[in-house]
Amino acid sequence: MNDLSTFPITKKWPALHPDRLQLYSLPTPNGVKASIMLEESGLAYEVHRVDFGANDQTSPEFLSLYPNNKIPAILDPDGPGGQPLALFESGAILLYLAEKTGQFLPKGAAARYQTIQWVMWQMGGVGPMFGQLGFFNKFAGKDYEDKRPRDRYVAESKRLLGVLDQHLAGRDWIMGDDYTIADIATFPWIRNLIGFYEAGELVGFQDFANVARVLAAFVARPAVARGLAIPPAPV
Repeated sequence: MNDLSTFPITKKWPALHPDRLQLYSLPTPNGVKASIMLEESGLAYEVHRVDFGANDQTSPEFLSLYPNNKIPAILDPDGPGGQPLALFESGAILLYLAEKTGQFLPKGAAARYQTIQWVMWQMGGVGPMFGQLGFFNKFAGKDYEDKRPRDRYVAESKRLLGVLDQHLAGRDWIMGDDYTIADIATFPWIRNLIGFYEAGELVGFQDFANVARVLAAFVARPAVARGLAIPPAPV
């Protein structure tokens, strides 16, 4: 078994099960990508809550693993070549876990790259645009008298939803019949947009029937339901 004690992050979050993959996260749209993937794949892991309220993300220990002070991050004691691997960025983590477990990423080259392109579409478009809309609709931005910034993100979010809705016509999942990391990357953000960000009416979510249909199928998956609550809130 590889020794994880050489990684500074384990000083702040000791590994009780150092033989398991270590997850450092919060149940945000990006954070739950990793926990859902881990729950779906059945890979053994240990979770550590990164408390933003306590500024854990800016601690030297966390920055030693993720210098951009975001979540999620992982530390796999059994990485490539049997050596420990520290990894950050939710899209990279999804790709790594898919390859490690041989699940939720097509084996054929064409379908594989088509899946990756939709993961990148989420990373480059859906996440940043929905996140900005959330700021301007729910948080400090809602008090800005000038609504042009908010309306810019509303328009772009609606456009992205339209792209996905058209693509999902006649498909069960983003890649068709197969549930993949493209779905795991995308639907936590859509759930957050209409739930936590309270922007469903603002973007006219009722007009995107295919997105709503697949979102319902996504959240009905038992592994998704578990992953959405990881790490649990402190008691």
